[in-house]
Amino acid sequence: MLAGIGLPASAQALNPANRDALIQQNDLQTLQNRLQRQQFQQQQQQFRAQDRVIVQQPPPVVPQFKPSCRTQIVGTTVLSNCR
Repeated sequence: MLAGIGLPASAQALNPANRDALIQQNDLQTLQNRLQRQQFQQQQQQFRAQDRVIVQQPPPVVPQFKPSCRTQIVGTTVLSNCR
């Protein structure tokens, strides 16, 4: 009988070089996933910080009513008539 017949591919014996390569590949994939999560979280934090920035608006320009005053000089007296 042949030893490898009838067993799924994952159950077959791997030589140490292939096993080490698979472990390294899995470790690399894990690290890449972790890095992508960190980058995504940093990007989301930046977006949230931008959303929190309050833009200072200049105060509205409100026209002010200036009373119309007429100044009269009568001799040495100054008279102001404001409405």
